[in-house]
Amino acid sequence: MKKVNLLILFIALFLTSNAQVTGKWTTIDDETGKAKSIVEIYKKDGKLYGKIIKLINPTEKDPVCDKCTDYRKNKKIVGMNIITGLVKDGDEWEADDAILDPNNGKIYDCKIWVDEDNNNKLNVRGYIGFIYRTQYWYRVKKK
Repeated sequence: MKKVNLLILFIALFLTSNAQVTGKWTTIDDETGKAKSIVEIYKKDGKLYGKIIKLINPTEKDPVCDKCTDYRKNKKIVGMNIITGLVKDGDEWEADDAILDPNNGKIYDCKIWVDEDNNNKLNVRGYIGFIYRTQYWYRVKKK
């Protein structure tokens, strides 16, 4: 019986120390503090990507990224990859020019990691040089 309890404890520790970044996350608007969108983070060829799969309370039907300056210009925001090509570095994922803010069309260097105290909270940091802003996204609960 003690071996079974020890095995369960080991599995629980392993799962919490290797928290999954992949999955669906609710983004929060910096200004209002309200849920803004659902982003699905997924792996492809060993790198992380994230695409908007749903806008919560959009101000217009089927908005496009009219402020984007790259290949996403005038493309629909829903279905758009806003995180591209993050590579694993310890407990974090990061890359240069890897996260897009569709509100202003700007692209930032990016680093993401699961909060060490809460596996349902994702730290998403966009930065240019030493200037950065960190948002907190929350895991979508499975129904």
